[in-house]
Amino acid sequence: VVTNIYAHTALILVILTFGMETTYFRFANKGDDRPDTVFSTSLAVVGTLALIFVAVVFGFITPLSEWLKYAEHPEYVMIMAVVVALDAVQAIPFCLLRYRKRPIKFVSLKLLFIVLSIVLNLLYFFVFNGRDILYIFIINLVCTGLITFFFIPEFIHTNWKLDFSLLRRMFKYSWPILVLGIAGILNQTFDKQAFPQIYGGADCEIQLGIYGSCVKIAMIMALITQAFRYAYEPFVFGSAKEKDSKETYAVAMKYFIIFTLLAFLCVIGYLDILKLLIGKSYHVGLGVVPVVMAAEIMMGIYFNLSFWYKLIDQTLWGALFSIIGCIVLVLINVIFVPQYGYLACAWAGLAGYTTCMLLSYFVGQRKNPIPYDLKNIGIYTLLAVVLYAGMTQITSTGVVPVLIKTLLVLVYMAFMAWKEYVS
Repeated sequence: VVTNIYAHTALILVILTFGMETTYFRFANKGDDRPDTVFSTSLAVVGTLALIFVAVVFGFITPLSEWLKYAEHPEYVMIMAVVVALDAVQAIPFCLLRYRKRPIKFVSLKLLFIVLSIVLNLLYFFVFNGRDILYIFIINLVCTGLITFFFIPEFIHTNWKLDFSLLRRMFKYSWPILVLGIAGILNQTFDKQAFPQIYGGADCEIQLGIYGSCVKIAMIMALITQAFRYAYEPFVFGSAKEKDSKETYAVAMKYFIIFTLLAFLCVIGYLDILKLLIGKSYHVGLGVVPVVMAAEIMMGIYFNLSFWYKLIDQTLWGALFSIIGCIVLVLINVIFVPQYGYLACAWAGLAGYTTCMLLSYFVGQRKNPIPYDLKNIGIYTLLAVVLYAGMTQITSTGVVPVLIKTLLVLVYMAFMAWKEYVS
């Protein structure tokens, strides 16, 4: 239930933010408009959409909860509607913190949400022996509401001004970003949303639970990609006017791939330890972990490649690439999930992101070429694949296999150090 509902809220969050995160950085750095006007205009758009969304959900809660198959628990839908609306509103002040280079407050609020959420859930399930799913959503609402409270200083000290001329220009830039975002989030969540309808087996909820739990281990890669995105997006728009910006983007791409491949090897190498984070009954699905992690790497590369059309204001290309990738993902899910279950979901995600990545690279090199170091990127990728293949041959468990896998990770690190700092 939690896996399914959160998959829906992820899509709604993309719609409510309306591409305004990327749009904010683009217009705040162009120099044609005051940054505080860009902030207030962006927040006004997202805030209005969030209010309308909550009003619609509460007004049509009965048919909505029936359609989502939660007719007996409409409170799940109502609570998560408020949560996702608050998340959307928070997205813009979080952008402001990144724009103003205030990482301490940014990280503190993100960590506060995580720590508080974990503590409250542990208290509920293990101290009070709770088993009602409702309280998972209530805890999310409490934590999200608390984080919103900390943005009061940003709301108070903003010079509120809604510039309709700016708004029209921002909409022209943002709506393809919205389409891109919808297609992108469908790449991440379509399998979890549509699995009950596509799979059709009697053990559908069990299979989805196994898949959702194992994907959580692979989300280590998603965290790395997200952290990179938080730092890199304002940097790219801020340095776009510098002469050597393209060379800088190429170097950033190489190091992003180097370190995500290292993270991939670390997770695979210590999977016997990391699997303890989920219940033993879920271990049957661990085969999806490397596939989902590879998909996350492809998504990160696609994010890196996406700046060529964002910087030249041709965001329609991004929408086109993401739609094509989403079609690939949906087709693979529909065709193969009935036979292969959640394993097909994982491979569909990898195929969808790889499609987006390749399209963006080849079109981008024609429209706004960047000198990526393909030779060294290829060498690192080949080495990581060989080491991963070696790890898969170690099927036993215990201290010795972990030590051997650690040695393989160190081989990669030693090669990286030699290649980047010695040769």
